[in-house]
Amino acid sequence: MALGSAENGHVAETAVVHPTGSGTAHMRDPALETGVYGYDTERQAPHDRRFSRVAAPIPGIVGDSDAESAMSVGKQMELEKNNSIKYRTCSWQKTAALLFSEYICLAIMSFPYSYSVLGLVPGLILTVVVAALVLYTSLIVWEFCLRHPEVRDVCDLGQMLFYGWRWVWYATAVMFILNNTFIQGLHVLVGAKYLNTMTNHSLCTISFSAIMTVISWVCSLPRTFDTLSKLATLSAFFTFVSVLLAAIFAGIEDHPAGFTLDPTAKISGNPIVLIIPAAGTTFTSGLSAFLNISYTFIGQITLPSFIAEMKNPADFPKALWAITVAEIILFSLVGAVVYAYTGTQYNTAPAFGSLGNEVFKKVSFSFMIPTLIFLGVLYASVSARFIFFRLFEGTRHKGNHTVVGWASWAGILALTWILAFIIAEVIPFFSDLLSLMSSLFDSFFGFIFWGVAYFRMRTADYGPGWYTKRGIRGLWGAFLNTVIIFIGLFFLVAGTYVSVDSILIGYRAAAFGGAFSCANNGI
Repeated sequence: MALGSAENGHVAETAVVHPTGSGTAHMRDPALETGVYGYDTERQAPHDRRFSRVAAPIPGIVGDSDAESAMSVGKQMELEKNNSIKYRTCSWQKTAALLFSEYICLAIMSFPYSYSVLGLVPGLILTVVVAALVLYTSLIVWEFCLRHPEVRDVCDLGQMLFYGWRWVWYATAVMFILNNTFIQGLHVLVGAKYLNTMTNHSLCTISFSAIMTVISWVCSLPRTFDTLSKLATLSAFFTFVSVLLAAIFAGIEDHPAGFTLDPTAKISGNPIVLIIPAAGTTFTSGLSAFLNISYTFIGQITLPSFIAEMKNPADFPKALWAITVAEIILFSLVGAVVYAYTGTQYNTAPAFGSLGNEVFKKVSFSFMIPTLIFLGVLYASVSARFIFFRLFEGTRHKGNHTVVGWASWAGILALTWILAFIIAEVIPFFSDLLSLMSSLFDSFFGFIFWGVAYFRMRTADYGPGWYTKRGIRGLWGAFLNTVIIFIGLFFLVAGTYVSVDSILIGYRAAAFGGAFSCANNGI
């Protein structure tokens, strides 16, 4: 099916080629009239460039025919206009707030550690390179969603990307739910870490984890991203204040935590700042530091879900550019400044533990509490949507305030949070297992999927051999996206190796506690 755009006030039409090849039907498409499809991420053609679908619509999303299933954004909004709960309501500013809350998070405070291993200059260079790659692949995600506005999440996208194979949908769904649930579990543990730090371990850590689970479940209850975007704005703002305070406190305090000039101490001397990696840095430690930077940027798994609730998805790049610029500036500055004052010897991850002044540590860490709650909430909401929409698609419970709808929504969320709590408490090497899951899943959701998507879209637009037909641009695009696929494979193989090696080292050093431990995990 070819999609055209409206120019000079002309009414746009969607040409629907029937699978039987019997003919072409024309239908009015509000999305085209408003210019939703009038974007070209490579700026390779005039505004009226035709975007071709990569795959046929997935049966059951909206209807069974091409014309009904390949529903435009405008048509989706028209269908839900009488609902009490409307989903296609997010502006690009609200979507930007969701992105800021997802990316501007506690992981920023692990950048000083990564810079201490990689060296300041390579660390800063890799920060910019990874940010650029994620920006580029995110634009590919956006373009794919523009071509297929019925896509609700990365699972729909994955099935369409790999030729409609149903097993791909199930495999993507398993990775999708596990990834999100593990991130929820991480925030249960980090929330307990915060409460232990603030109260000097006044309760069993399991109790603090349970408290965080209940609070997060309550905050997850809003049904739309439009509502969550208000909480997202507060989360991103307080995180910014938190990391800014940490950088300022690191600069104004006399010495970092653990500082000593005693030459007999295991760690001593003034903070040492490395411009390049120290001699003898192992492959495992260097790659682990690099992966730490990369995992902070990789978040494309949520983008199709966000785009699916935008009232004008064509505006998504505005939100994407805003978060990318903010990430590069904030991650680089905070990471470099904190590292400069805490040095290679004294920095911790998260870097709040490097602050020698107890008041400074608690004050800066306290501003992080909104994001400790909200980021888990965001991923819980994305998972709940995935399940809820498939249970209630086409029923009044999806778009209206019904007892069945709300009870199901709350129940699905409760199930995800209970699973997150159990996983976080049962597995003694949870942090290392999270790294392993990131290596397995982010390789696909961060790189491989989007390199494949680029090849599928260009083939749909220009036919076989498109890279020769488009000259240097085609050859460059083919080369770049081949590299992106191989980067994903590198993450899959090398990242998995490093994560498994870290788990084995932890076991040999008896560094792991037991399941459901009450031990203090404060910083």
